[in-house]
Amino acid sequence: LPQLGPHLPPRLTQQPWHLQYSTRRDGFSLRTLYRLGGQRGSPALLLIRDTEAQAFGAFSSSAIRCSSGFYGTGETFLFSFSPELKVFRWTGRNNFFVKGDVNLLMVGGGSGRFGLWLDGDLHRGGS
Repeated sequence: LPQLGPHLPPRLTQQPWHLQYSTRRDGFSLRTLYRLGGQRGSPALLLIRDTEAQAFGAFSSSAIRCSSGFYGTGETFLFSFSPELKVFRWTGRNNFFVKGDVNLLMVGGGSGRFGLWLDGDLHRGGS
């Protein structure tokens, strides 16, 4: 996804990326995504294609993982391709970056809503 390159933190622009999780290869499970999601300190790029072929996702400054509270930094952002790339950066209003448990993954929160959410079997979500 070369279009995302300019939006990533400068320290990552020359780093190689590795596919850690794919529903095609690993099945539809948030638990599996957490287990295969990379090392705790490494960044993550979550790319989703829905049943209507819309592509969107999130960049997280740290690996996607199960957590009891929110984690991440202001480098976290959401994006969509519809049809051109749109990037949605941190507003600075709160620190609700990423939170996940076995039933729900949430990215970008505020006012009781989330910028992106996925259920435990990755069959339902919203953005």
